[in-house]
Amino acid sequence: MAQFEPQNPNFDAEVRHRFSQQPYNLSIGAKVTDVQPGRVEVIVPTRADLIQHNGYFHGGLIAGLADIAGGFAGWSLVASDQGMLTIEYKLNIVAPGLGDELRAVGEVISRGRSIIVTRIDVFGMRNEKPVLCATSLQTLKVMKLPPELLSDVA
Repeated sequence: MAQFEPQNPNFDAEVRHRFSQQPYNLSIGAKVTDVQPGRVEVIVPTRADLIQHNGYFHGGLIAGLADIAGGFAGWSLVASDQGMLTIEYKLNIVAPGLGDELRAVGEVISRGRSIIVTRIDVFGMRNEKPVLCATSLQTLKVMKLPPELLSDVA
């Protein structure tokens, strides 16, 4: 992984705070398990309502989790008055998502002034062993946060 310097010295707290503000993240039971400059790991435990008809994690969940992990990996590098918008991503599901949880690892591979590119790998965790189920590339737009969100910065 390339080394990146965060623009916000409180990047870990900022990522966790912004993550917890997003209802979708909470609705799927997602949790941030690791934050480093340019790298974020997110897990989602198995729940019956997240499984599709063949017993695998739903593909929409896998895609959403990839988007979340990549987006917050990018967010870990920006200034405290900035955030992210996904402008494009491509996902390849390479194996069924099975196991006790899904784990997504998002890593920044390129950091420009206004565009960040991430790579995300999503793993099904079977018997505490990761099995790659999807890989993704994502493009993020760095944006200024709206004024109403600046007052609650962690």
